[in-house]
Amino acid sequence: MKKGKLIFANTVGVIVVLALIAGCFYYYYQSQNYVKTDEATVTTDMTQIVSPVSGKLTGWSEEEGDKVKKDKQLASVSGEEKELPIAAVKDGTIIKNAVKNQQMVQAGEVLAQTADMDHLYVTANIKETELKDIEEGDKVDITIDGDSDVKFEGKVEKIGYAANSLLSKKEPFRGGRDL
Repeated sequence: MKKGKLIFANTVGVIVVLALIAGCFYYYYQSQNYVKTDEATVTTDMTQIVSPVSGKLTGWSEEEGDKVKKDKQLASVSGEEKELPIAAVKDGTIIKNAVKNQQMVQAGEVLAQTADMDHLYVTANIKETELKDIEEGDKVDITIDGDSDVKFEGKVEKIGYAANSLLSKKEPFRGGRDL
């Protein structure tokens, strides 16, 4: 084998070995210093806007995406010889609109659902073996599947000590942190 080819082969070999060492170090560092999970959900406080009585809905112009303020009158319902106002229970954004203006509604019918988009929190399920590495107040980086290039910062606000076997799939633990 010629001297030039031997030097080239040795150089490539050294680079490959260094890359493997760097990769192993990175993996070791990440596994020792960070806890990761894909078992997490983003949640917020949600409220419903309901009809106080049965009757005809008037003045309703709200649409999905509209922001509403607490106690703001959104419409009124005319029924049983009286007209009652319908107001937002809390500040929020309408995420589901179930009615249209001039529609007949029933008492207790859900007209819309709002979500507090200014105070989102994440509920994450962590392996019990990694829980010892997490403390309240720890900083966290959050990425969302739909936009993994954007990183949100938060902190651990509460740690719940319930095992997954105790939690129903339909009723997840509601601990979390405002983003």
